[in-house]
Amino acid sequence: MNHVFLFVFLLCTAHLFSQANHEVEKRDYWEITERKSILLDLTKQSNILPHKDNIEMSGENVSTILFYSIDEERNLILERDMIFPQLRTYNKTNEPDWKKYRAYFRKLASDELLPSIIWNQKRIIPGAIDSIEINGKLCFYHSPVEGIKITRTIYPSMTDRFLVEEWELENIDSKPKSLQISNTNYQISEQGYKGAYTFHVLSQAENSKELSKAEKYKFPIYFGATLNTEQVFSFDWKKAESSRNAFLKEMNERLILNTPDPHLNMLFLFSKIRASESIFNSSMGLVHSPGGGNYYTGIWANDQIEYQGPFTPYLGYQKAEKAAYNAYKYFMQNMPEDDQAIAYAFEMDGNYVMDHLERGDAAMIAYGTSHYVLATGDKNIAEELWPLIEWSLEFCHSKRNAEGAIESESDEMEGRIETGSANLSTSSLYYGGLRYAQRLASALGKTHLLNTYQNRLEEMESVIENYFGATIEGLETYKYYKENVHLRHWICLPLCMGIETRKEGTLSALFDKLWTENGILVELNKDKETQAVFWDRATLYALRGALRIGTGEVGIDKLKQYSRKRLLGDHVPYVVEAYPENNMKHLSAESALYCRIFTEGILGMEIQSFNEITLNPKLPSEWDYLSLENLALFGKNVDIHLKREGSRLKVDLKQDDHLLLSDYLENGSVRIEFSQ
Repeated sequence: MNHVFLFVFLLCTAHLFSQANHEVEKRDYWEITERKSILLDLTKQSNILPHKDNIEMSGENVSTILFYSIDEERNLILERDMIFPQLRTYNKTNEPDWKKYRAYFRKLASDELLPSIIWNQKRIIPGAIDSIEINGKLCFYHSPVEGIKITRTIYPSMTDRFLVEEWELENIDSKPKSLQISNTNYQISEQGYKGAYTFHVLSQAENSKELSKAEKYKFPIYFGATLNTEQVFSFDWKKAESSRNAFLKEMNERLILNTPDPHLNMLFLFSKIRASESIFNSSMGLVHSPGGGNYYTGIWANDQIEYQGPFTPYLGYQKAEKAAYNAYKYFMQNMPEDDQAIAYAFEMDGNYVMDHLERGDAAMIAYGTSHYVLATGDKNIAEELWPLIEWSLEFCHSKRNAEGAIESESDEMEGRIETGSANLSTSSLYYGGLRYAQRLASALGKTHLLNTYQNRLEEMESVIENYFGATIEGLETYKYYKENVHLRHWICLPLCMGIETRKEGTLSALFDKLWTENGILVELNKDKETQAVFWDRATLYALRGALRIGTGEVGIDKLKQYSRKRLLGDHVPYVVEAYPENNMKHLSAESALYCRIFTEGILGMEIQSFNEITLNPKLPSEWDYLSLENLALFGKNVDIHLKREGSRLKVDLKQDDHLLLSDYLENGSVRIEFSQ
């Protein structure tokens, strides 16, 4: 479909839909349960019907986007968009050449392929949907039919190329039920680069089953793929269920956020799940990839290096730690030997090097890598990756224009909107990279670089003020590039880097002018289609920056509003990529950015060295406490507890259940050194 036509179509559709459903969208669809899940009770929410949504779930060798819609009678239509990232396919003759970058073996499966259940010479069709539950799995609860209650629970295998749909049949009648089940065994094959790919839909139920009163019976349906001579029957759904449960348990037990707001706590938990499940086998080793139906077995300078990687050490999830390390190492192995720009991505198992556009990626890499290696607390990793950091900083330094701003062809928006020859994002990320690299150089004994980096820091702070500082819409904030006259989303970045010179005007621009119910607009320009475009990553950065510097009630109010929308609104349960582009898909690294609102924003946590941090918390005035438990720091488990006592804020810090610090914040911050 023509991209311009698609954009206009989506925009018009969204406008009409929003007019028709304005009042519905203003309130919650879902509710939080005591099971650490969210529930949509359609027996109480019939006025939202028809309703449709989608959710992505992933494992090492499979990802699926589940599209579900419920009509006015609460009937379910479910489609499973199955993606097998490692199985690269051939392009079709009628496709453009760029499709090779998305040539994953991919199949769409509907309910037409499901097994049939017979009772009393009738085929039982699952009844109306009573409720839907999400807890790292997707669960549909059907109304009973002929005394049989059906519950369907869907989740991916964490290691195999299979999605499991687990059916539970419960006899709620007073009499036994004799059921006959006709299993599905469907397959279709095609040739690809690695050989014969076969897509399977297979159910494994007993052919006949006697259910006594209140008895339950479970059986699986598999949606998956095999390569060449692999056997579909070797897949063990019980192991898949166990591994998914173990993963979700680990997410529940690591990096636990407790605040007075249950919506923030729950979205933080869900964000850990989405940020950590989108990890895939590749020729580069395990790698984290964005997902969203488009981006698998590849790594990007923004998503993996800048967004996801710096968060990974705090979670302490070994698979994610390995994936992050592999991404940084791969970028370092592909540093140019001359003065050329570094590639911004390595797609399709690393086979496609994306180097046709210089997006300011060296600044992203400098900022993300230096933060990551400090957070690991591992000097060996730091020494190994130091060449990537130093190269990136020197490349940025070489790209200064006459006024000192860092030039780049674009930014991570990749030309979707104008960026001029030097944009605020690239210069801000370079500044942030210098801050972390200076600390890292000190920790590694590279003292000859300290004065150099300090001088460059001071120069860049001056450039950000003098080159980008501007009055726009009557506010003392920033222009995104020299000729820019409209407010833009990335003006939040100086706040995230600790630059507060224009904080009042910038906060007003972000939260008064650019704010919508879906977060921050890309640009405030009523003469262009960008007036309706939003990308969650900018909203997440803006909230982090605002809460980092302390914003009274504005920042926390916007965080609560945004979080409730993403968790309980019309498209749940994760933060998203963008709209209208990709139609708000659940890209994974954005979920890491949500978690960083709390670690770097509200807590103001800064890594100073391999065993030292500072906390500069900005606890909202309406909160009496905040805790972050089982935080991984320098190979240790740490609990941070903030408690308001009158006008004072007390900090308790435990390391492996040993009280390391218990004190009141006198000047707003505290420095903590851990034993090595």
